[in-house]
Amino acid sequence: MLASRARWKIKEVDNTTVARLIEQLNLSPLLAKLLVARGMSDVEEVRRFLQADADQIYDPYLMDGMREAVERIRRALDRKEWIRIYGDYDADGVSSTSLMVQLMRQLGAGFDYYIPHRIHEGYGLNKNALDQAKESGVGLIITVDTGISAWPEVEYAASLGIDVIVTDHHEPPEKLPPAYSVINPKKPGCPYPYKQLAGVGVAFKLAHALLGRLPQELLEMAALGTVADLMPLTDENRVLVKLGIESMRSTTNPGLSALMDAAGVDKKELSAGHIAFSLAPRINASGRLESADDAVRLLTTNDREEADRLAFELDQLNKERQRIVEEMTAEALAMLENTPDLAGHKVLVVWKENWNAGVIGIVASKLLEKYYRPTIVLGIDPETGLAKGSARSITGFDLYKALSSCSELFEHYGGHQAAAGMTIASERIPELKLRLEAYAADCLTEQDLIPEIQVDFHCGLEDATLEGITQLERMAPFGMGNPSPRIVINELELQDCKKIGREKQHLKLTLVQEQRQVPAIEAVGFGKGSLAERIAPSALIDILGELSVNEWNGIRKPQIIIHDLRVPEPQVFDWRGIRSTDSRWAELFAEGAAEPDLGSCQRKKAVVIFGEEELAGLPPEWKSGSSIWCFKDTGQWTDIHNDLKHSYSEITDLILYSMPPGQNQLELALREAAGVQRIYSVFQEPSPGRRTIPGREQFKQVYAVLMQRAQSPVEENVLVDYISRRSGLPRSTIQFIMKVFEELSFVERDGTGYRCVASPAKRELSSSRLYSNYIDRQRVEEMLMYSSAKELSRWIVSRLPQQKSNNR
Repeated sequence: MLASRARWKIKEVDNTTVARLIEQLNLSPLLAKLLVARGMSDVEEVRRFLQADADQIYDPYLMDGMREAVERIRRALDRKEWIRIYGDYDADGVSSTSLMVQLMRQLGAGFDYYIPHRIHEGYGLNKNALDQAKESGVGLIITVDTGISAWPEVEYAASLGIDVIVTDHHEPPEKLPPAYSVINPKKPGCPYPYKQLAGVGVAFKLAHALLGRLPQELLEMAALGTVADLMPLTDENRVLVKLGIESMRSTTNPGLSALMDAAGVDKKELSAGHIAFSLAPRINASGRLESADDAVRLLTTNDREEADRLAFELDQLNKERQRIVEEMTAEALAMLENTPDLAGHKVLVVWKENWNAGVIGIVASKLLEKYYRPTIVLGIDPETGLAKGSARSITGFDLYKALSSCSELFEHYGGHQAAAGMTIASERIPELKLRLEAYAADCLTEQDLIPEIQVDFHCGLEDATLEGITQLERMAPFGMGNPSPRIVINELELQDCKKIGREKQHLKLTLVQEQRQVPAIEAVGFGKGSLAERIAPSALIDILGELSVNEWNGIRKPQIIIHDLRVPEPQVFDWRGIRSTDSRWAELFAEGAAEPDLGSCQRKKAVVIFGEEELAGLPPEWKSGSSIWCFKDTGQWTDIHNDLKHSYSEITDLILYSMPPGQNQLELALREAAGVQRIYSVFQEPSPGRRTIPGREQFKQVYAVLMQRAQSPVEENVLVDYISRRSGLPRSTIQFIMKVFEELSFVERDGTGYRCVASPAKRELSSSRLYSNYIDRQRVEEMLMYSSAKELSRWIVSRLPQQKSNNR
């Protein structure tokens, strides 16, 4: 067996609906299955989803507060009032600010923008910034991606004679700020049909209303911020991002072009994934480590030379951000690995002085990804003694509720189910850790601590065609709410398995489904190279991954990007002929060897022999790393060395070291292995050479000589030598035949010699236990030594107790 790293939640699709979509819309089976799995069954609904054009953009005036905002901005334009755009330092805030800068330029406004410093000012409106606005003669502030919770600050701005228009997308509090206008689709009573716009999406709607037309030129900013802020790519967001990406592929914006060049992104191949993992991190790096102003200047400049300089600086900042994150993550991992009983902790809390508050959220996400535990990372300011923290959570654990259960510990806190931030006095952190651990103990089960992967559907290799995979791109852009399609293909056979990459850190499999008569497919698992030694060549593998097209030297072919895999049945590793000095043995018997994930059970190894005399021949180090069990030809079995105190039914790794005397003993050893996951078939032959089974003619030949010579007692050695000369048979064969004759009462011992029994009863050779056992042993040896790896695996697995690690 090889357990999957996560629970696979696979959707069931209605095949009748799939067939109807295939017929009426000429879709590939893959695309039709995916649409049905995503809840789309109506033909017109599917046609509209796949089309995703500008006609599906909603009227901006459906948003409550829009008319008042447009009227106030137009009045400011007429009166030449100074307008300040007040944004946020993350990629959504930067995109929103940049969009508004471009809009104000078109409108001929007198304006500037302001983004607070993450470290020195923190999030949102603040009174010092408002005082500066008053001194600068600002008459109107338009917030983007912020302001919905800024009641005191908006009230203070009004006292200074400054009107505020709030545009935001965050959850509104019970008491809305007393702004001139509040535009937020989540605002109570707002009739806008789509509630999941990003901050930049709300800013785009304001631009749409002010211009009286769909601002195609601002779609790039809308797409950038929507993807970067992890908004669901559904409904109107999907249209904005799709159209925005199409525009970005031929953009004339110097800043976007320079940013894509710095990130190594081919403009023509741009996707939502490139925005999320290449462009957004570079924009965010500006606000995380310094001021977000450089990012806004990059996205709004008309000078390509300036754009190249700013893009280079952001790229360097991002590299510095990566270095800081790697360093902090390494320190956090070292702390956790030194934590006693780490597997028993359901919440992880780590802290240290001078950790950068701008990146602690990224570190928390990395720890969550590795351990799948609710995680809090805190950086302590040594001067104030206050710790600023960022938290990330798992399904089933509401962070905001958990923090609220110990709210008296915090100076400030806020967030939602999956993420949160807080400020806390450093001396209170240990108590916070204890309180959260107790809270988690009440609401999290062991099952909750296993990640869950949502899978769209099962398919076979016959579905994974170039045409089918290409059609899946019609579902793009992929992201939150519309993830890249995930499929599961069961019972794949290995043609090849190897490590690839400079450090052999990646896994590459060649897989077939021979019973379906379809071509092999390659599957690549990035960062999964360590699994190569844990997959037996004869295993049947289930793969969870994404289908894609691999293009190399002009040749395009399907491939699978592996997210997870499993081998549901016990695996048989063919180690016949491997010497005890081979390095694989050292790895198998390494002290404390366990599965690499937090909470995995310890591997419990057992060596099986079939004679106690074989114990002395085992390498000494094996005894400290396993238990040793002996299965005797009498049908009895016992542990002859078991310092680890494991019962045989608990064994996970079974090493069949020596050759069994017969099939019954081997079947007993397998039948009792209720918990086995891996079997290493060695079948070391203790004695050199193999004796050929004598045939009936040879038995007759020996008996004829005996009848001539052994009517009176003949000394054994003399008799064996005599028969060997007359028959040409080996001494060992003659000695074996003599023992069988003795058991059948054809001859009897007389002192040190043999003599024939007068008129013996007629008996078949098969009635001899010695002969039958030898025949059985020879047959077992033939089967165990000369079968193929696949044949051996199937034979062994068929004799194990029925078990599977995951239900298919």
